[in-house]
Amino acid sequence: MEYSISQILEQKEHRSWNYPSKKWSYYQEWNNALFFHYEVDKNILQDLVPDNLEIDLINGKAWVSVVAFAMERIRPHFLPSVSSISNFGEINVRTYVTKDNKPGVYFLSIEAEKLMSAILAKSLSGLPYEKSTIKRTKNSYQAQHALKGFSLGVDYHIGMEIKHKNELDLFLTERYCLYLNKGKDLFRYEIQHLPWNLNQLELDYLQLDYKLGNLILDSNPNFIHYSTGVQVVAWEKEKL
Repeated sequence: MEYSISQILEQKEHRSWNYPSKKWSYYQEWNNALFFHYEVDKNILQDLVPDNLEIDLINGKAWVSVVAFAMERIRPHFLPSVSSISNFGEINVRTYVTKDNKPGVYFLSIEAEKLMSAILAKSLSGLPYEKSTIKRTKNSYQAQHALKGFSLGVDYHIGMEIKHKNELDLFLTERYCLYLNKGKDLFRYEIQHLPWNLNQLELDYLQLDYKLGNLILDSNPNFIHYSTGVQVVAWEKEKL
């Protein structure tokens, strides 16, 4: 079901804080998302996360997720989307952080299917977008970042809907801001979307290889999800 932006903004009961009162800046959709979640050593993560962010833990455990999805219809507030630039495959590697009682995500890596999309997204957002080779079919997702040696290959089918989300489901998906560091400065992007609808993800084949510093993700994940996606409204970044 597609919602209007006013409908997205109207629903706030699922959030732990309100979104900004000023006008939103960007609209985008994160569709057909595959989540591969890894429980990791907090001490390894500490070297990859800025000192002014606290690593968010659940039951004393730190997590990193590799998320492969279709970025679609991304556009500024007053302009239409242009499919040749606005629609592309994306993979991000993210961890979970918090500051000022606002739990969010911090990106360790972001790959985009199209060169121009990567350039524009990095220029406009400051986030660490890089071009990667990404190909997707209905039940597979393939990616190769030759320069960094990242790779992902997965064949899958979608399982049953998760009707009753547990604490870990919510911790790993319901995040309403993201953090960005540039030099000594830290920024927060506030976002709004409706709660993720989640399904079980059934894997027929998985090959995943990501190495960032001492963080090595090359085994089967501890936890996986699929989602048809969310419609996202975002605000301009705020310097903290």
